[in-house]
Amino acid sequence: MSKFATIDYVIFIVYFIVVSGYGYWVYRRDRNVNADSKDYFLAEGTLTWWAIGASLIASNISAEQFIGMSGNGFVVGIAVAAYEWIAAIALIIVAVWFIPVYLKNRIFTMPQFLQNRYNNTVALIMAIFWLFLYVFVNLTSILYLGALAINNLAGGANFHLIVIALAIFAIIITLGGMNVIGYTDVIQVTVLILGGLATTYTALTLVSEKFGLGSDVIAGFNALLRDSPDHFRMIIDRPGPNAPQAEINKYLMLPGIAMYFAGIWIVNLNYWGCNQYITQRALGANLETARTGILFAGLLKLMMPIIVMLPGIAAYVLYKNGSLQQEMAPGGTFNADNAYSAILGFLPTGMKGLSLAALTAAIVASLAGKANSISTIFTLDIYKKYINPKSDEKNLIRIGKITIVVATLFSIFLTWDDLLGIGGEGGFTFIQKYTGFISPGVFAMFLLGMFWKRTTGTAAVAGLLTGFILSVIFNNYAPAWFGNETFLYTAYPNGKGGYEIPFQICMGLAFLFTMIVMIALSLAGPKINPKAFVLDSTMFRVSKPTLALIVITLLLISALYVRFW
Repeated sequence: MSKFATIDYVIFIVYFIVVSGYGYWVYRRDRNVNADSKDYFLAEGTLTWWAIGASLIASNISAEQFIGMSGNGFVVGIAVAAYEWIAAIALIIVAVWFIPVYLKNRIFTMPQFLQNRYNNTVALIMAIFWLFLYVFVNLTSILYLGALAINNLAGGANFHLIVIALAIFAIIITLGGMNVIGYTDVIQVTVLILGGLATTYTALTLVSEKFGLGSDVIAGFNALLRDSPDHFRMIIDRPGPNAPQAEINKYLMLPGIAMYFAGIWIVNLNYWGCNQYITQRALGANLETARTGILFAGLLKLMMPIIVMLPGIAAYVLYKNGSLQQEMAPGGTFNADNAYSAILGFLPTGMKGLSLAALTAAIVASLAGKANSISTIFTLDIYKKYINPKSDEKNLIRIGKITIVVATLFSIFLTWDDLLGIGGEGGFTFIQKYTGFISPGVFAMFLLGMFWKRTTGTAAVAGLLTGFILSVIFNNYAPAWFGNETFLYTAYPNGKGGYEIPFQICMGLAFLFTMIVMIALSLAGPKINPKAFVLDSTMFRVSKPTLALIVITLLLISALYVRFW
């Protein structure tokens, strides 16, 4: 494995100075300006379709994608690409059916949607849920996985120093406001894709050379197919009674065909359609621009497995055949999440520094975006409404900046000794699992709120609480309380002395029962809720160019599933 050369350090340092210097300059410029809080916290929504699409992807890609999904690729293979390819379909659904509802009703933030459609109580509960999600799951996992990757590249002895450096870097950018964050997002997506493709190229070249096929990328890919065909199957078979624990763990992570009738849709539709961090990028555009941008993001999602999953599969094949032994277990402890950084170490001089800079920028940009979302929710939906309603704009911005620092410091505390066990569970799985605790109730509340006029505020509150409680029960207690085999689920040994239901099945069951509870409570209320949105069929008509993008995306997804089923 090649070492860092001087040019690598120069590229990284220049990149760091440019990005952090710009963020700090904006912070200094706006520090004493009496700016409007909405200008500081929220995206302006004046992006073109290609900028909307690029920003959506840049916001989505971070350490959990590069590191966590690559680690899952190492363990289970191409099946993990379902998250990306189903996301492309979810983006079609959001573009055709969700965005028209938001734009017609002039919704600019998700709490505004909840207040307009339901009431302040629902908005407050949702704000608390989002704060929990962003701090305990997103912010902490991005910081942990990012520091883990960079630490492995740097030699494995500076994890805590890197955690602090990433956090400070993120604070500098976040204090500049949403304009700095959004601009960084748009810039980074091109660098990330190019850097990711370079890493994939290197990974496949290493495989080709390992099998004596020369430096041939195509030969390297074909070698992956021959050596590990099980890693190129989209559907994981249900384990039998005598299956080894490794096979059971794969099914617990991605439960075969069953997941396509359960949680994978919920987590994707909730993330892309009911998430302020994502949707705000399209909420200020006209309908055609917003739709085109979202569909463009869907096309970009189709290529994400190439840059975030294939390196993981390549690392698996190399590791299985005797290579990457030290890189996959720095310090003597094996971790599948080391797969991506193990490949990064073999990048050529110059490209290694650029790829490290791009990875760092992606991590910091995502940290900044999440910190901004935490700050926005706390300041506008909790502090302004319930703590200090008479606060002026300057004080709101000050509170927002304090919140950014406090949230980041708290994430450092959780990351320092991996208190949440992110490394032991696998980064990408950790994020999907604990997001799933909240997703069923949130998605049910948004879905029924948009498209069923009878949904009441009482039902929404009950749905939020029911979804969360049922998610906890199905994930942690159901096998012990109700047995390992019921008509609803099958629990499998988790290798830790207990039994576990695949978390995507848990998510699907929680969503099903949450919908039943919400519908039952709403039927007991008025036939038409006066706060219901008015919908008409013209809202959901699509233009011919939009229809063409949808058809192209669906054909590509179909071809991928036919090839790798």
